[in-house]
Amino acid sequence: MDDIKKLRELNLKETKKKIKDSVKQDTLIIQTINHIQDLTKVINILIKDLREWYSYHKPEFSKNCPDHEIFVNEIIENKDKQIKDGMGADLSKEDLEPIKNLTKQIIELYKFKIKQEDYLEKIMTALCPNMTTITGSIIGAKLIQHAGSLKRLIFLPSSTVQLLGAEEALFRHIKTGAKCPKYGVLHGHPFVSKAKRKDAGRVARILASKISIAARVDYAKGNFVGDQLMKQIEEKIK
Repeated sequence: MDDIKKLRELNLKETKKKIKDSVKQDTLIIQTINHIQDLTKVINILIKDLREWYSYHKPEFSKNCPDHEIFVNEIIENKDKQIKDGMGADLSKEDLEPIKNLTKQIIELYKFKIKQEDYLEKIMTALCPNMTTITGSIIGAKLIQHAGSLKRLIFLPSSTVQLLGAEEALFRHIKTGAKCPKYGVLHGHPFVSKAKRKDAGRVARILASKISIAARVDYAKGNFVGDQLMKQIEEKIK
């Protein structure tokens, strides 16, 4: 019985160690970017509800203010009162109260999202300073998210890094012969989004190549070369 007890204790100790070792910084990065994406979805759903709800009162105000964050802030600041004799219904203070409350909740979610993004920036800069210099914290985190970990990311060829986040489109291309995607999450990078349509694929390819190098340097805990890689990217996309 003593031998069984000792074996159980050893197994329990080893299990605890494995669980502890499994929680690494890139695990936290993946969890954080998942949370930020979930927050974004929730905010967008609530904004849609708010705009529809508020349009019964002042449809012109919603139409003239397409930016979601500005829209909710201006409701709180009562800038909607600038619209006189609008086309909407004259709602009572009691009817407007739940709309105002929803607006306040959305603003709090925006603030919470900013805090999560600040935290992501901190852990991304600590783990992947070179890659984060090129991608920014959000896109860099999404690349790690789609790869599964930083370790898995460094083993991917740059052509795969370029397409991370476009898996569904790539599968559709293979299955049906639809147009092959040129990039995945890299579409959100300023260099890609601001490039001419005909050049976007080439820019994404250049980015992916340097991101692969940066990720490998980060994983190996090498020197900071992010600024050098950025200069090389800028020179190639001129």
